[in-house]
Amino acid sequence: MAKNKLAIFGLSVLAFFVLVAIFAPVIAPYNPDEIVAQETLPPSFEHPFGTDDLGRDIFSRAVFGARISLTVGMVAVSISILIGTLLGAIAGYFGGLTDGFIMRFVDVMLCFPSIFLILAIQAMLTPNIYNVMIVIGVTSWMGVARLVRGEYLKIRELPYVEAAKAIGCSSPRVIFRHILPNAQAPIIVAATLGMAGAILTESALSFLGMGVQPPTPSWGNMLMDAQAYLRDAPWMAVIPGLLILLTVLSLYFVGDGLREALNPRTAK
Repeated sequence: MAKNKLAIFGLSVLAFFVLVAIFAPVIAPYNPDEIVAQETLPPSFEHPFGTDDLGRDIFSRAVFGARISLTVGMVAVSISILIGTLLGAIAGYFGGLTDGFIMRFVDVMLCFPSIFLILAIQAMLTPNIYNVMIVIGVTSWMGVARLVRGEYLKIRELPYVEAAKAIGCSSPRVIFRHILPNAQAPIIVAATLGMAGAILTESALSFLGMGVQPPTPSWGNMLMDAQAYLRDAPWMAVIPGLLILLTVLSLYFVGDGLREALNPRTAK
């Protein structure tokens, strides 16, 4: 019951942030890049979250930052789920040398700490939002591949799969039409939790100056701008930090609730 309440809370918060991101141009009172007042003004009625070191409205930047952070999370997770599902399905269905080759490649990828791998790749590319999404996606599919492989190893032995093979269904049809729909539960959970990880990674990259570049607002580079003003203008760091915390916690609550709901052993 407690997990259900947390999942509902997380889903509500997440839905709110998605709506904010969609309607950002309507909700934000100012252009996020426009200097509208004196720098480092505290929160007030005119500027609910205060202003930053350049005099830009933090509320407007936070609203548009939600659009950037959520977009990066969704696109990066879509890439990682696509790659991980494809490779995991092939490895689990065919087994043998194919499985061994793909899993050894996964092991090699897992040997590299993901954040250092991402930083190394970003250092060779031009930092921008598109490269951030692609790099996070292509370096975070390994866990999904392992999950999908495990599901395929289990499902491929079931009678209905053997029956599909017996009537002459091709391997791609069996993999994607017959097995994939019954292996989607862990993929959905992995996508939800992976989006939280992608948002954290994007925030870390932007904080280090290797992610979304100013003046485009993201919660990560808002934190970077706030480093020098922690004493004089703490709201510059508190606001984006709380938004990242709420978003990531909400995704974890939703993912935990989905894991319970989609688990056949606990579902009623």
